[in-house]
Amino acid sequence: MLCASLISAPLHAAPAAGHWRDELPAAIRLGGGELRWFGFRIYHATLWAEQQPFQPQRPFALQLQYHRNISRERLVDTSLDEIRRLSRKLPDGATLNRWRNTLLQAFTDVAAGDELIGVYRPGQGMRLYDQRQLLAEIDDAALAQAFFAIWLDERSHDQGLRQQLLGSAP
Repeated sequence: MLCASLISAPLHAAPAAGHWRDELPAAIRLGGGELRWFGFRIYHATLWAEQQPFQPQRPFALQLQYHRNISRERLVDTSLDEIRRLSRKLPDGATLNRWRNTLLQAFTDVAAGDELIGVYRPGQGMRLYDQRQLLAEIDDAALAQAFFAIWLDERSHDQGLRQQLLGSAP
């Protein structure tokens, strides 16, 4: 059962604006790049923030533009695999199960051409948008930090993409 405090009430009651850019009106593109798996393009990622250089303790957005169809279950399972891999102290089973349920409720299946945009809200959590609207508000700061670490942690699986996102790739 999903903990009600993690996902906001129905979208019409959510306090966020309808588009992620409304949360970061002065956001600039810091960098971006492709994630490829065995040569196949999976998505293009772009990191947005209101300051440069990147300051991970400040609000930012990560935009993923998908090149392939991927189910929400696959997105969630892959995210949790990476969260487990990157965790210095692995969250307990109950926490991981709660995070899985939260992400399953927040994510949608994606098709080629779709976008998912996560907005990091320091100390609060994150909001997840598609190209049209707010999908979910997740009030769990630890989950938000673990989720964005997938791309931004120095131990990220794809260091080339991380460097491109941060604007530090040669």
